[in-house]
Amino acid sequence: MRILSVTETYAPFLEFGGPPVKVQALARGLAEHGNHVTVLTADWGLEKRISAEETSGAQRGPFGWSRVEKGVTAIYLPTWLRYRSLSWNPAVNRFCRSQIQNFDLAHIYGLYDFLGPTIAAACVKLKIPYLLEPIGMFVPIVRSLRLKRIYRALFGRRLFEGASAIIATSEQEVEELARGGVARDKIVLRRNGVETPSSWPERGTFRQGLGISNEAKVILFLGRLSAKKSPDLLLEAFASLSNAAEEAAEKNLHLVFAGPDEGGMKAGLTETAAQLGVSSRVRFTGAIFGEAKWAAYRDADVFVLPSQNENFGNTAAESVAAGTPVIVTEQCGIAPLLADVAGLVVPHDARALARAMEAVIRDPKLHARLAAGCREATARLGWEEPVREMEALYYKLAIKTAPSAEFEASE
Repeated sequence: MRILSVTETYAPFLEFGGPPVKVQALARGLAEHGNHVTVLTADWGLEKRISAEETSGAQRGPFGWSRVEKGVTAIYLPTWLRYRSLSWNPAVNRFCRSQIQNFDLAHIYGLYDFLGPTIAAACVKLKIPYLLEPIGMFVPIVRSLRLKRIYRALFGRRLFEGASAIIATSEQEVEELARGGVARDKIVLRRNGVETPSSWPERGTFRQGLGISNEAKVILFLGRLSAKKSPDLLLEAFASLSNAAEEAAEKNLHLVFAGPDEGGMKAGLTETAAQLGVSSRVRFTGAIFGEAKWAAYRDADVFVLPSQNENFGNTAAESVAAGTPVIVTEQCGIAPLLADVAGLVVPHDARALARAMEAVIRDPKLHARLAAGCREATARLGWEEPVREMEALYYKLAIKTAPSAEFEASE
């Protein structure tokens, strides 16, 4: 099957968070099954990374840089203008005119960009089915709300109406879409997965880099420092927990924020930490990827995802895969898969968050039970099942429209 995946951000630009990780995992899985997968994305500075091993094999093509990795062809359209994670890539029109007819279907990831609507319009014109996966963007929570409403008015309605299926990654997202007017029979539930490394970093590596002893307790937040993910709520909860501890224990309790700054939020968190008297026990590492990311998960005592809205929660799944218990808010789509097995689920409230952190950190039996449950939860979070579900759905949608010669030959 010839599949076009459309995403604003893709590897190696992992600083954009979960979406590029998810798209890459699905694309590789589909390619391993013998499908021809092309990822169309924006170029966020690939040329500067060409010398790095992760971008080996990149070359110039008719639509910009391209590279083939693990059977997946990625095309990086030149970016003429950009605003945060939004880009303008005029070459997408040339791509549509000369290439779109070569695909059996398209899978569009995300909202609030210009690539998706352009590809969707071309698909509708040529009667090529496309799927839309909002990746948690359907309900606008923070940032540029007025611009998002304008986008929805100009592109959103047609984007949803033209889609053959809308992909949700949790029951929570299904309900959000249904309440927003999307027909339930058009919504397909498919969870995300987690891709673990081939080898694990040695324990203690991450702590050593930060000068934190092995005896200390480490609470980890890994992700964008974004208002949507509520790192400020976590800081407030940590401060109340830290101040309530005995002086000796207090010095051995640390909160680590690992992730890129968004909108200057780090400065506000730093100021708040000083006001709350916990600056010496709060660390900021910036964005970390690859082995450094897995080392952080391995060295943490508990991982916290305090988001006010999260369609799934890939980072929580990664932490569980590394064997570290998690605490997530009820607003995280992954919560039902982890509750009381590999972690605790709490309301979006600082006091509830503090109580949960204290329980996991101070109760060795609870921590051990949740750590053991991580293995059970991880067994249910692989990518193989989601890949097969997508493959089956793709085939169903493609065969309902105009079958390609490849399909006709197989009948």
